[in-house]
This record gives sequence, C-alpha cells and structure tokens, in this order.
Amino acid sequence: MQRTFASVTIAYNAARSLPRQIDALLGQTRPLQEIIVVDNASTDGTSAMLAELYPQVTVLRMPENLGAAGAWAAGLSYATREKRHDWVWTFDHDSVPASDALELLLRGVVTLTETGADIGIVATLPMDRSTGTSYPPLLWRDGFVKGSPDLLQQPVWMADLVITSGCMVKREMVLEIGLPRSDFFMDIFDLEYSIRARSRGYEIAVITGAKLAHQIGNTRKINLLGHKRLWLNQPPWREYYIGRNLTYLAWRLYPTLKTKISTARYLTKHLAGVLLFSSDGLVCAIRMVQGVSDGLRGRLGIRLRPESESAPRQSVNISSVEKIETTKG
Repeated sequence: MQRTFASVTIAYNAARSLPRQIDALLGQTRPLQEIIVVDNASTDGTSAMLAELYPQVTVLRMPENLGAAGAWAAGLSYATREKRHDWVWTFDHDSVPASDALELLLRGVVTLTETGADIGIVATLPMDRSTGTSYPPLLWRDGFVKGSPDLLQQPVWMADLVITSGCMVKREMVLEIGLPRSDFFMDIFDLEYSIRARSRGYEIAVITGAKLAHQIGNTRKINLLGHKRLWLNQPPWREYYIGRNLTYLAWRLYPTLKTKISTARYLTKHLAGVLLFSSDGLVCAIRMVQGVSDGLRGRLGIRLRPESESAPRQSVNISSVEKIETTKG
C-alpha cells in the first residue's frame, strides 16, 4: 500500500497570513495527499477565506480556542486515527516551507531508516528571515542544552527537542505514545512530546537542508552585560504557561535532581529578563510566578486566555492576576 502524507496547520485569526503557507504546501515538489487546517475558533474569517480560495483544504473548526496544544492534538488525532495518514507535517499558521522541504524530509527518512534508525519525528530547520536567527534543535541532558553550531553544518543530525512548526511525525509513533498534551494549552507541549518520543526509543532527525521560514515573534535587540542578544517579548498570559508547563515538566514528569536544578536556573534567569526587558515586566513576572506555583501543584488546563489580557496596558490591574479562568483542568 502506498504511503500517504498530510499536513496539519494550527491557525488562529490567520486569514491574512495563511495563504502564503497554503500556496507553499500546494507547490511542494512532493505533493501532499491532504492539507488540514485546524481553525482555533478564529474571529477574522479564516475558515471562510479557506472555503473560498482553497476548497481542497480540509478545515477542522474548533468550537473554542484550545490553544496550540489542543489544536495540535485535534489535528494529529484526525490525520492519524481517522484518516490514517502515514506521516503528518505540522505547522503554525505563519510558517512557510521551501518548495522542496517535504521531498528532502522524506528522502532523509528513507536514508536513516536504511541504517536501522527508528525515526518518529523528522524536522526542518526553522529560520526567521527578518532577524536571520533560527530555532536550533536542542539536546536533552537533564535540562536544556543548545546543539553545537557545528552540528548545524551537517546535512542530518539527531536531536532530542524540536518545535512543532515544520516537524513531521509518524503515525505509528502517535498511536504508540499518544497525542500531545492538550492540557498544556500553550508552550512547552512540543518539548514534552519530543521527550516522550525519545523516552520510547524513537529518533528525532533534523534535515538541515529542509528550510522553513518561521516568524519567531516580537523580538528586539538588548545588551546584557556587554553581550548582544535578541529578547522575545511575550505577553503576560504566555509567561504564565511557560513558567507553569516547564515547572510541571521538571517537577512531575521528569523529576530528577539535575532536571530540577537546570529548570530552576533557567526560570530564575528568565524571570530576571522579564523584569528588565519585557514591556509589561511586572505583570509578566507575576504571571510567571503564578504559573510556577500552579506547575508545582499540578494545576493544568486552560487557566488563562489571551483575550482576558487584550486590554490596553494602562488598564491592567495587578490585583487582577488572581482572577484565573478555570473552564478546564
């Protein structure tokens, strides 16, 4: 039986940005059998745009915003369990793959499989064209360790952690290890899924020649003790989920002493950066501390929604940080 390949895109209010990705997927040198978009309760007409311009695209419209984690789980469930596609290529809505990216990924899978490797995830190398920076895949050694720049010069190398956008997952692996954790809602869920795959013996291969244009976010250059770096300015609700999910991962899912120390060190440094460089530093810091507290207590689910903090900055009341939505979890 011939293998089939599908893509799953997580989309939220993506009516303007999504066409660039869909055009790129339709223009792949190795065609996809199905293009799937999970519309995460968009309010800008994303589903209507797809129906009008891309009727060949399968749209799964969620009744509410499930976050990137919930949408990814829903898309993978549909593609692997219902439609039974052999490989599923996943994206954020603002990512645009090169025209030969899928062909290079599949070629890498064939080559690695011939060597006996059990490949569960194969990933592109995401690059932010506006800043020239990339999302380097990471190695997991009781904490987060960036891969050596020398490895990125190699055509193929094995990683432990990759981001959702641009990675392609094997159906057999999804059926064995389960779906991503929808109760993470946003952030860290892709790292948890990578660690879970590695713990079950699956390899994660990065094909450096397979390129993906991926917008990193609202970044700006900062000077930290004489070292220039990029700072990703996250809204308070995102800092909550980063703090919570990292803490939960280190203290409850993989609770070794080294993991806890490494994660605590990272969160401390990140908290300092939030206070120094974030536009809403104090609110972000409070949200992050609250997330760490919930992570330690195992309080997951949708505790905070983006729209609850969409008001102008001057209207934010610090005392309101205790008013957390608990519709799930």
